[in-house]
Amino acid sequence: MVRDRTEALFIDVDSFFASRFAQFVTLAARHGIATSYPTRAFPQAGGLMSYGTDIADRLHQIGVYTGKILNGTKPADLPV
Repeated sequence: MVRDRTEALFIDVDSFFASRFAQFVTLAARHGIATSYPTRAFPQAGGLMSYGTDIADRLHQIGVYTGKILNGTKPADLPV
């Protein structure tokens, strides 16, 4: 990628990338490649930005929706 002068990189959700996030962050920063990552862990390790959701918030929202359904709200009536 450095030889091809890659200007930007989009990392998708994948166990290969997730298990090596520190390497990707370090290499992208070292070579000045603007990179967008899938989760908060990448920017927290020094990456440029992430586009994913906050997993803790997502799990909280699942609980909220589940509670509403269990209390009688029809799933079709809930916003997505």
